[in-house]
Amino acid sequence: MVTEPKNTKNTADIGHEVGEHNIQALGFDIHNPVFMISAVLAVTVVAGTLLFQQQAAIFFADVRTWITTTFDWFFLISANFLVLFCMAVAFSRLGRVRLGGVDARPRYGYPGWLSMLFAAGVGIGLMFFGVLEPVTHTLNAPLGIDPADTATARAAGMSAAIFHWGLHAWAIYAIVGLSLAFFCFNRGMPLTLRSAFYPLLGNKVWGPFGHFVDIVGVLATLFGLAVSLGLGAEQIAAGLNYLLDVPAGNTTKVVLIFVIISIALVSVVAGLDKGVKRLSELNMGMAAALWLFVLIAGPTLAILVTIFNSFADYLKFLPALSNWVDREDTAFLHGWTIFYWAWWISWSPFVGMFIARISYGRTVREFIIWALFIPTLIGLIWMATFGGTALDQLLTEGNRSVAESVPELALFKMLEGLPFASVVSTVTVFLIAIFFITSADSGSLVMDIITAGGKMDSPVRQRVFWCLLAGLVAVALMLGGGINSLQSMTISIALPFGVVLLLMSAGLLKGLREERAETR
Repeated sequence: MVTEPKNTKNTADIGHEVGEHNIQALGFDIHNPVFMISAVLAVTVVAGTLLFQQQAAIFFADVRTWITTTFDWFFLISANFLVLFCMAVAFSRLGRVRLGGVDARPRYGYPGWLSMLFAAGVGIGLMFFGVLEPVTHTLNAPLGIDPADTATARAAGMSAAIFHWGLHAWAIYAIVGLSLAFFCFNRGMPLTLRSAFYPLLGNKVWGPFGHFVDIVGVLATLFGLAVSLGLGAEQIAAGLNYLLDVPAGNTTKVVLIFVIISIALVSVVAGLDKGVKRLSELNMGMAAALWLFVLIAGPTLAILVTIFNSFADYLKFLPALSNWVDREDTAFLHGWTIFYWAWWISWSPFVGMFIARISYGRTVREFIIWALFIPTLIGLIWMATFGGTALDQLLTEGNRSVAESVPELALFKMLEGLPFASVVSTVTVFLIAIFFITSADSGSLVMDIITAGGKMDSPVRQRVFWCLLAGLVAVALMLGGGINSLQSMTISIALPFGVVLLLMSAGLLKGLREERAETR
C-alpha cells in the first residue's frame, strides 16, 4: 500500500504554507483563492455562452484562428522539446530515481496502472478519431503530397494520424505527471501544480504565482474535459441515431451528457480503487476485445502489414510532420496538428496529475517508458487496425461509406462492412459511454485535488461539484457553437499553460539532479 510521502528534504513548512489557505465550510475543504476564482470563472463562461450563443460562437472561432496561425511555432517547438527532454531524462542516470524514495514499491500492477493511464489519457479520442483520421489524411494528404500517389498518401496519412496520438501527446502528459509525482512523493509537497516550481521560485510558489498556475490548471482541465465530453456525446448520439433512429440533435447530446455525468457521480463517490480503477480495467478489456474482433473479422493480413509498415512510416515522416518552417499544408498544420497540441496541453494537468496519483513506487525510467512509449505503440496498433481496415475498404473494395460519412459516424460505418455489425456497434456505443464516464470521473478527481490545495482525501461533495460543473461547461459550449466552440476554448487556455509546461520541465530537471546527488 502507498504510504503518505514524507517531507525529508527540508523544502519548507509545507503544511503551514498550504493549510493556511484552506477554508472548511459547509462540508467543503477548499483552497482559497484557487477554488473560488476557478469556479467563478467557469460559471461565468457557462452563463455568458448560454446567454450570447451566436456571439460566443463567432468569438471562439476568431480566437482559434488567431492562436493557431500566430503561435503555431510555439506549440510545435514546445512539443518537440518535451519529447526530447523525456527521452534524455529516461535514459540518463536520472532515470534511476524512484518516485517515493529508494524503498517505495508500486501500489498498482502493470495491467491496472496502464488501464487507468490509458483510459484517462486518450481512450475516448481514439474511439472518435481512430477510423476518421487515417482516411481523412489519406484523401487530403499532408506535407503537400499528391493524393493521386495512393501509396505515399496512405503512408503519410496513417503517419499523420499516429503522429497526433503518439510521442508528442504522451510527452506532454509525462512531463506534468512526472513533475507532480516527484515533488509529491519525494519532496512531500501537495499534489498540485505549483509544487513543481519550488526549485525555481522557493516559497513564492505559495503566493500569487502559485495561485495563477493552479487556476490555469483547473480551467485547462475543465475545458479540455469538456471537449472530450462533447466528442463522446456527438459519437454516442450518432451511434444511437444509426442503430435506433434516435434524433441526434442538441437535445439528445445534452441528455446524454447529463446521463453519463450522473453515472460518473456513482464512480466518484466510490473512489479511485473501486470506481476509476475498475471502470478503466473494464474499458481496456472491452477495447481489446473490439480490437481483436476487427483484426479477425477484417482484412487480417492487410492489417498486420499496415501495423508493421506504420511503425516505419511514422519514424520516416516524423521529422517533416514536426517541422513548422515553410510548410505547404498550412490548413492541415493549423486545423489538425496545432489543435491537437493545444488539446494535449490543456489536458495535461488532468492526465498528468492522474498519472502521478497512481505512479507511486515507479522509477523515472519506468514511468517514462510506460507513459510515453507503451501508449504510443498501443495507439499505433489501434490506428493501423481500425484506420487500416477503413482504408482497405476504401482503396481495395471501393467502399466510400467512411469517406462520405460525418465524422462521428466513421467508426460505425467501418464496422458496417464487417460481420455482426449491429451487435458490435451496440457494444461499441456502450464502450464509448464507459470511456466517457472514466474521463468525467478522473477529471473531477483532479480538479478537486488542485482546488483543495493538493489534498487527496478531500470531501466527496467537492468531487461531485466539479463533475457536475464539467457537464455544464460541455453543454454550454456545445450549445454556444458546437464542437468548434469546445475546441476553441481548449486552444485558448492551452497557450498560457504551454509556457507553464516549459518552466515545469526546468524545475523537474533541477529537482531530479538534487535527488540523484543525495542518493548516491
